[in-house]
Amino acid sequence: MTITAPKNFTAQSVTSTHIRDLPVYLASDFKVFHGANLGDDLADADDLCLDDIYSLAMDARESNITVTESQSGPFIVSTNSFIVSTNSLVGTAGFQLHLDCAITLMSQGGETIEALVLAEVDPSENALDAVYLLPLSSLKRQTEYRLMRVDPDAARTRLAEVACVSFMRGTHITMADGRQNPIENLRIGDRILTRDNGPQVIRWIGSHTSRAVGDFAPIVIKAGALNNENDLHVSPNHRLFIYQRRDDLKLGRPEIFVRASDLVNGETVKVLEGGFVEHFQILFDHHQIIYAEGIAAESLPFSKRTTAVLPPDLAERLEREIVSHPQQLHRDIEVTRANLAENNAAERLRRSSLGS
Repeated sequence: MTITAPKNFTAQSVTSTHIRDLPVYLASDFKVFHGANLGDDLADADDLCLDDIYSLAMDARESNITVTESQSGPFIVSTNSFIVSTNSLVGTAGFQLHLDCAITLMSQGGETIEALVLAEVDPSENALDAVYLLPLSSLKRQTEYRLMRVDPDAARTRLAEVACVSFMRGTHITMADGRQNPIENLRIGDRILTRDNGPQVIRWIGSHTSRAVGDFAPIVIKAGALNNENDLHVSPNHRLFIYQRRDDLKLGRPEIFVRASDLVNGETVKVLEGGFVEHFQILFDHHQIIYAEGIAAESLPFSKRTTAVLPPDLAERLEREIVSHPQQLHRDIEVTRANLAENNAAERLRRSSLGS
């Protein structure tokens, strides 16, 4: 049966620029077992009913939907995944993927969970083809989740906050003159030391506060884990730059980018959940590698995914002035947990960076 797409979905012609994998559940994995939509799969915002109670299917498994993003318009479903993953791939290549809404769920124990509802649309018929759920923190099986809020306007901002690479309050950033300055003290116009382009001026710096759960729980890299003097707290998807003097892990290249979450070992690199955390982002005219607690780490990339965290007037101006950072953003040297295949990858990378 063909389902008519929600009224705000329109077929568009877009130019793809950047590839990203999103971990999602199928709509059929998240059903209403009590409420107005009893027995129905998760739906788009127009058909959701507050106070409906959902449950994750016992056999539900996360899948990946690979999308390319464009300067305007929706994501486009792709098959060109960069990520080596055990998750199955879903979605129809060439279809549009819209950020339909952000939802807030409450568990039986009173825990609130935020998630995004994604709607896949056949652009040739402007018809809704599939719905996916992207949780922003973990969902548990055999748990009741009551739908508390539906917000169509918040989806883009919440995805941007997850996509943003962030340093946490207290992180020391290396200035152009070598001084170490806490990130909360930095201002627009300050000059920061970059690995590839020397001193660079901060174009924008921003922050937001969130509960430290799921995708918003920072990763702490303990002092010494990567030859850093102090603990470093970063967002899970923050990419760290490591120069290997010796290729101990047989990665085939001396320079690599690795996400903080892929180094988690429960000892020297941990997920820090609980309470609230303040995230800071630094934007330059070009995507840069800067130094945080002595570790080389990326700055905020300027792209469609991240503009929603900026004030609207600033985002519009920067889109004209900066246009966009390079499309691949060092993807050619990025490695994943599957590439690392080591529980002690952080320690081996630390040693390989020293050549010891």
